[in-house]
Amino acid sequence: MALIQFVHNYDDLSTDRGYQFKFHCDKCGNGYMTQFQTSTIGMAESVLNVANSFLSGWGGAGNAAHEVERAVGGRLHDAALAKAVEEVRPNFRQCTRCGRWVCHQVCWNAEANLCEQCAPNFTEQLAANQAQAKVDAARQQLEQKAGQTNYVGGVDMSAGSYVVAQTASTNTQSPKNLCGQCGAEVGSSKFCPECGKPVVKAGPSFCPQCGQKSSGSKFCGNCGTKMG
Repeated sequence: MALIQFVHNYDDLSTDRGYQFKFHCDKCGNGYMTQFQTSTIGMAESVLNVANSFLSGWGGAGNAAHEVERAVGGRLHDAALAKAVEEVRPNFRQCTRCGRWVCHQVCWNAEANLCEQCAPNFTEQLAANQAQAKVDAARQQLEQKAGQTNYVGGVDMSAGSYVVAQTASTNTQSPKNLCGQCGAEVGSSKFCPECGKPVVKAGPSFCPQCGQKSSGSKFCGNCGTKMG
Protein backbone atom coordinates (compact mmCIF):
# COMPACT_ATOMS: atom_id res chain seq x y z
CA MET A 1 0.00 0.00 0.00
CA ALA A 2 1.32 3.45 -0.93
CA LEU A 3 2.32 5.86 1.84
CA ILE A 4 -0.25 8.47 2.87
CA GLN A 5 1.26 11.90 2.19
CA PHE A 6 -0.30 14.90 3.87
CA VAL A 7 -0.10 17.29 6.79
CA HIS A 8 0.88 16.11 10.26
CA ASN A 9 -1.51 18.69 11.69
CA TYR A 10 -4.79 16.78 11.89
CA ASP A 11 -7.19 15.39 14.50
CA ASP A 12 -8.39 11.81 14.41
CA LEU A 13 -12.06 11.85 15.45
CA SER A 14 -12.64 8.18 14.69
CA THR A 15 -14.70 5.99 17.03
CA ASP A 16 -15.79 2.37 17.08
CA ARG A 17 -18.70 3.42 14.85
CA GLY A 18 -16.68 4.94 12.06
CA TYR A 19 -13.87 7.21 10.89
CA GLN A 20 -13.66 10.98 10.66
CA PHE A 21 -10.73 13.40 10.50
CA LYS A 22 -10.15 17.15 10.81
CA PHE A 23 -7.19 18.67 8.93
CA HIS A 24 -5.71 22.04 9.90
CA CYS A 25 -3.81 24.67 7.91
CA ASP A 26 -0.18 24.90 9.07
CA LYS A 27 -0.32 28.71 8.94
CA CYS A 28 -3.72 29.97 10.14
CA GLY A 29 -5.02 26.80 11.81
CA ASN A 30 -8.34 26.73 9.91
CA GLY A 31 -9.82 23.25 10.00
CA TYR A 32 -11.61 21.10 7.42
CA MET A 33 -13.57 18.09 8.62
CA THR A 34 -14.09 15.10 6.35
CA GLN A 35 -17.32 13.17 5.92
CA PHE A 36 -18.03 10.43 8.47
CA GLN A 37 -17.19 6.93 7.19
CA THR A 38 -19.18 4.16 8.86
CA SER A 39 -17.13 1.25 10.19
CA THR A 40 -18.37 -2.18 9.13
CA ILE A 41 -16.47 -3.69 12.06
CA GLY A 42 -18.31 -1.39 14.46
CA MET A 43 -21.65 -2.45 12.98
CA ALA A 44 -20.63 -6.13 13.20
CA GLU A 45 -19.67 -5.73 16.84
CA SER A 46 -23.05 -4.16 17.61
CA VAL A 47 -24.82 -7.11 15.98
CA LEU A 48 -22.71 -9.58 17.97
CA ASN A 49 -23.34 -7.76 21.22
CA VAL A 50 -27.10 -7.77 20.59
CA ALA A 51 -26.94 -11.47 19.82
CA ASN A 52 -24.94 -12.04 22.98
CA SER A 53 -27.71 -10.47 25.07
CA PHE A 54 -30.14 -13.12 23.78
CA LEU A 55 -27.73 -16.07 23.70
CA SER A 56 -26.28 -16.07 27.17
CA GLY A 57 -24.36 -19.21 26.36
CA TRP A 58 -22.40 -17.42 23.64
CA GLY A 59 -20.37 -15.32 26.06
CA GLY A 60 -17.44 -14.84 23.71
CA ALA A 61 -19.33 -12.88 21.07
CA GLY A 62 -18.05 -9.45 22.20
CA ASN A 63 -14.50 -10.74 22.48
CA ALA A 64 -14.77 -12.25 19.00
CA ALA A 65 -15.77 -8.86 17.57
CA HIS A 66 -12.82 -7.25 19.35
CA GLU A 67 -10.43 -9.79 17.88
CA VAL A 68 -11.85 -9.18 14.39
CA GLU A 69 -11.32 -5.44 14.85
CA ARG A 70 -7.75 -6.02 16.03
CA ALA A 71 -7.06 -8.09 12.94
CA VAL A 72 -8.37 -5.67 10.33
CA GLY A 73 -8.96 -2.39 12.22
CA GLY A 74 -5.55 -0.96 11.31
CA ARG A 75 -6.01 -1.65 7.64
CA LEU A 76 -9.53 -0.20 7.64
CA HIS A 77 -8.35 2.85 9.55
CA ASP A 78 -5.54 3.47 7.07
CA ALA A 79 -7.94 3.11 4.17
CA ALA A 80 -10.33 5.58 5.79
CA LEU A 81 -7.48 8.05 6.38
CA ALA A 82 -6.31 7.76 2.77
CA LYS A 83 -9.85 8.43 1.58
CA ALA A 84 -10.14 11.42 3.90
CA VAL A 85 -6.83 12.80 2.59
CA GLU A 86 -8.07 12.69 -0.97
CA GLU A 87 -11.34 14.31 0.09
CA VAL A 88 -9.67 17.26 1.79
CA ARG A 89 -6.58 17.65 -0.44
CA PRO A 90 -8.20 20.17 -2.87
CA ASN A 91 -8.47 22.65 0.02
CA PHE A 92 -4.71 22.66 0.68
CA ARG A 93 -1.52 23.58 -1.15
CA GLN A 94 2.03 22.60 -0.20
CA CYS A 95 4.62 25.38 -0.32
CA THR A 96 7.74 24.26 -2.15
CA ARG A 97 9.86 26.74 -0.18
CA CYS A 98 8.96 25.85 3.42
CA GLY A 99 7.13 22.55 2.86
CA ARG A 100 4.06 23.49 4.89
CA TRP A 101 0.51 22.63 3.85
CA VAL A 102 -1.73 25.70 3.90
CA CYS A 103 -5.34 26.42 2.96
CA HIS A 104 -5.51 27.94 -0.49
CA GLN A 105 -8.52 30.16 0.37
CA VAL A 106 -6.64 32.27 2.94
CA CYS A 107 -2.94 31.47 3.18
CA TRP A 108 -1.89 30.75 -0.40
CA ASN A 109 -0.36 33.36 -2.75
CA ALA A 110 -1.46 32.09 -6.16
CA GLU A 111 0.60 34.70 -8.05
CA ALA A 112 3.85 33.64 -6.39
CA ASN A 113 2.82 29.97 -6.12
CA LEU A 114 4.02 30.00 -2.51
CA CYS A 115 2.38 30.29 0.88
CA GLU A 116 1.81 33.80 2.21
CA GLN A 117 4.34 33.22 4.97
CA CYS A 118 7.08 32.89 2.33
CA ALA A 119 5.56 35.34 -0.18
CA PRO A 120 3.20 37.80 1.54
CA ASN A 121 0.33 39.22 -0.49
CA PHE A 122 1.46 42.70 -1.56
CA THR A 123 -1.96 44.38 -1.36
CA GLU A 124 -2.74 42.94 2.07
CA GLN A 125 0.72 43.83 3.37
CA LEU A 126 0.44 47.38 2.03
CA ALA A 127 -2.98 47.88 3.67
CA ALA A 128 -1.70 46.53 7.00
CA ASN A 129 1.43 48.71 6.90
CA GLN A 130 -0.60 51.79 5.98
CA ALA A 131 -2.94 51.29 8.93
CA GLN A 132 0.00 50.67 11.27
CA ALA A 133 1.80 53.79 10.00
CA LYS A 134 -1.29 55.90 10.80
CA VAL A 135 -1.43 54.48 14.31
CA ASP A 136 2.28 55.15 14.86
CA ALA A 137 1.99 58.71 13.52
CA ALA A 138 -1.01 59.46 15.76
CA ARG A 139 0.88 58.12 18.79
CA GLN A 140 3.90 60.30 18.00
CA GLN A 141 1.71 63.39 17.58
CA LEU A 142 0.01 62.73 20.91
CA GLU A 143 3.37 62.37 22.62
CA GLN A 144 4.62 65.62 21.06
CA LYS A 145 1.46 67.47 22.08
CA ALA A 146 1.69 66.08 25.60
CA GLY A 147 5.32 67.16 25.78
CA GLN A 148 4.34 70.77 24.97
CA THR A 149 1.82 70.90 27.83
CA ASN A 150 2.98 72.05 31.26
CA TYR A 151 1.48 69.64 33.78
CA VAL A 152 3.71 70.60 36.75
CA GLY A 153 3.86 74.38 36.57
CA GLY A 154 2.32 74.76 40.03
CA VAL A 155 4.29 71.97 41.71
CA ASP A 156 6.81 73.01 44.35
CA MET A 157 10.01 71.02 43.72
CA SER A 158 11.96 72.22 46.78
CA ALA A 159 13.67 69.60 48.95
CA GLY A 160 11.07 69.51 51.72
CA SER A 161 7.91 69.75 49.65
CA TYR A 162 5.62 66.89 48.63
CA VAL A 163 2.47 66.64 46.60
CA VAL A 164 -0.24 65.29 48.89
CA ALA A 165 -2.68 62.99 47.14
CA GLN A 166 -6.34 63.25 47.97
CA THR A 167 -7.84 60.52 50.10
CA ALA A 168 -11.37 59.22 50.25
CA SER A 169 -12.01 61.25 53.40
CA THR A 170 -10.91 64.55 51.82
CA ASN A 171 -12.93 63.83 48.68
CA THR A 172 -16.14 63.27 50.64
CA GLN A 173 -15.93 66.40 52.80
CA SER A 174 -18.65 68.94 52.07
CA PRO A 175 -17.49 72.55 51.46
CA LYS A 176 -17.66 74.98 54.42
CA ASN A 177 -19.96 78.05 54.35
CA LEU A 178 -17.65 81.02 54.99
CA CYS A 179 -18.28 84.72 55.48
CA GLY A 180 -17.46 86.68 52.37
CA GLN A 181 -16.20 89.64 54.44
CA CYS A 182 -13.88 88.14 57.07
CA GLY A 183 -13.66 84.49 56.06
CA ALA A 184 -15.11 83.07 59.31
CA GLU A 185 -17.23 79.94 59.23
CA VAL A 186 -20.91 80.93 59.48
CA GLY A 187 -22.71 77.58 59.03
CA SER A 188 -26.42 78.27 58.43
CA SER A 189 -26.45 81.71 60.17
CA LYS A 190 -27.83 84.72 58.31
CA PHE A 191 -25.24 87.03 59.92
CA CYS A 192 -21.53 86.40 60.51
CA PRO A 193 -20.81 85.68 64.22
CA GLU A 194 -17.40 87.39 63.90
CA CYS A 195 -18.02 90.63 61.98
CA GLY A 196 -21.82 90.83 62.01
CA LYS A 197 -22.09 91.26 58.25
CA PRO A 198 -25.02 89.65 56.41
CA VAL A 199 -24.13 86.29 54.97
CA VAL A 200 -24.05 86.58 51.19
CA LYS A 201 -22.52 84.55 48.41
CA ALA A 202 -18.82 84.41 49.00
CA GLY A 203 -16.00 83.81 46.62
CA PRO A 204 -13.72 85.65 44.23
CA SER A 205 -16.56 86.34 41.75
CA PHE A 206 -19.24 87.74 44.15
CA CYS A 207 -19.28 90.89 46.24
CA PRO A 208 -19.14 90.05 50.00
CA GLN A 209 -21.41 93.03 50.78
CA CYS A 210 -24.26 92.89 48.27
CA GLY A 211 -23.64 89.60 46.50
CA GLN A 212 -23.31 91.23 43.07
CA LYS A 213 -21.35 89.10 40.59
CA SER A 214 -18.02 90.67 39.78
CA SER A 215 -15.95 90.45 36.59
CA GLY A 216 -12.63 90.39 38.49
CA SER A 217 -12.43 94.12 39.41
CA LYS A 218 -10.95 95.32 42.70
CA PHE A 219 -14.15 97.08 43.81
CA CYS A 220 -17.81 96.05 43.47
CA GLY A 221 -19.48 97.82 40.58
CA ASN A 222 -22.80 97.84 42.47
CA CYS A 223 -21.96 99.09 45.97
CA GLY A 224 -18.25 100.00 45.80
CA THR A 225 -17.13 97.48 48.40
CA LYS A 226 -13.52 96.34 48.08
CA MET A 227 -13.34 92.85 46.63
CA GLY A 228 -11.28 90.13 48.31
